[in-house]
Amino acid sequence: MDSIIFDVDGTLWNSVEPVAKCWNIILKEYPSVDLTMDGKTLTQLFGKTMTDIGNALFPSLPPKKRMEILEHCCSFENTYLKEHPGTLYDGVEETVKILSERYPLYIASNCQAGYIETMLSVTGLQPYIKDHLCFGDTLTSKGQTILKLMKRNSLVSPIYVGDTRGDAEACREAGIPFLFAEYGFGDVPEAERKIRSFRELPLILSTWQ
Repeated sequence: MDSIIFDVDGTLWNSVEPVAKCWNIILKEYPSVDLTMDGKTLTQLFGKTMTDIGNALFPSLPPKKRMEILEHCCSFENTYLKEHPGTLYDGVEETVKILSERYPLYIASNCQAGYIETMLSVTGLQPYIKDHLCFGDTLTSKGQTILKLMKRNSLVSPIYVGDTRGDAEACREAGIPFLFAEYGFGDVPEAERKIRSFRELPLILSTWQ
């Protein structure tokens, strides 16, 4: 293992409440859309690509209109989170600092461009993350985003820490090990390695084979 790549939502932080609020502000500007976002809906969407989210939320709308609304929501979200940030999971701040002294740390996510930068800025994690890529940057699957991040940083044997089945599938696509954060939003019962708390990472990584 030469590095660690993290997911964001459900792994490093929980932004469900502020994201739901800011999306509802924007959705009110589209009277033809009868939709109110809530936590349950969002947790089912986190981890999906922007295209998949648009298809799931606005199936009756033309693709161009879906993306227009989605881009409006995501753009406002990046601004809104600067004043109303999500919450880091227990132990993330301290543990990331510890891990950064031992391993290069990276992020790969299916989020929009600008989201990771906002999260790093408002949480103070920016100094510890070497590089990051997301769907908004690559417009590809998470597996391909991971591979692009690996190539750009000459990573040979990273592990990926994430919380959804989509993360596990992305790791299979990229050919790297998956560590399941079971405190997050998803369910991957067949995952061979898992953590119940972010604080467990240093110990499990010290015994990684």
